[in-house]
Amino acid sequence: MTNKKKQNLAITAWSEDDQPRYRLKQHGSQTLSDSELLAILMRTGTSGLSAVDLGKHILKKVNGDLNQLARLSVKQLTQINGIGEAKAICILAALELGRRRDNQGQKERITITDSQSAYRAMSHLLIDKTQEEFWLVSLSRSNQVLNRKLISIGGVAGTVVDPKILFQQALEHLASGIILYHNHPSGRLKPSRADITLTQKLKQAGDLLDIKVLDHLIITHNGYLSFADEGLMG
Repeated sequence: MTNKKKQNLAITAWSEDDQPRYRLKQHGSQTLSDSELLAILMRTGTSGLSAVDLGKHILKKVNGDLNQLARLSVKQLTQINGIGEAKAICILAALELGRRRDNQGQKERITITDSQSAYRAMSHLLIDKTQEEFWLVSLSRSNQVLNRKLISIGGVAGTVVDPKILFQQALEHLASGIILYHNHPSGRLKPSRADITLTQKLKQAGDLLDIKVLDHLIITHNGYLSFADEGLMG
């Protein structure tokens, strides 16, 4: 249908695939549902489903959870009927842009006051990762965030942390305190014995350098666990 012909028809007479684009243009993206936004990204549906219905089908597969959707790979997305590689790449690229926008918003100077504010400072970077990552957040004397640094990347079950590299980063930013973070892709919030031992080892090293290790957070898509709140800092 040409644009000229569309202008002579009511919006309800347009194809279901065209309606979300029109409504975004006229009323803004915030008025669209998640499935309609996905429909715009995919542009077309299948022979049996409109793009909007296909968007609903995708969301049903992840229980409506966009974080769960972001954790899927291109290969996993293409296993959904109606999703080819091009559609999968568009969806994941859009979700990554959203993540990066959140990350830029977090660059303002943030003050950590408790485990909840510590979680909010890093959750956007770790919540949907499919492999384990270990991060360091360096803090000023007034507990303002000075820097975030990825220390190591591991597999699904674990990662290796070199204390020398970790404290080198803290010293480089003249940190008075640090908070440790890692994620559990499995969603399990219980720390391992290795997690506890590492935390206590790093806390002891920090005491020697006059850098306080204030907390260690495990982040998952099910929430977080704070070692400080649980009395596990040693």
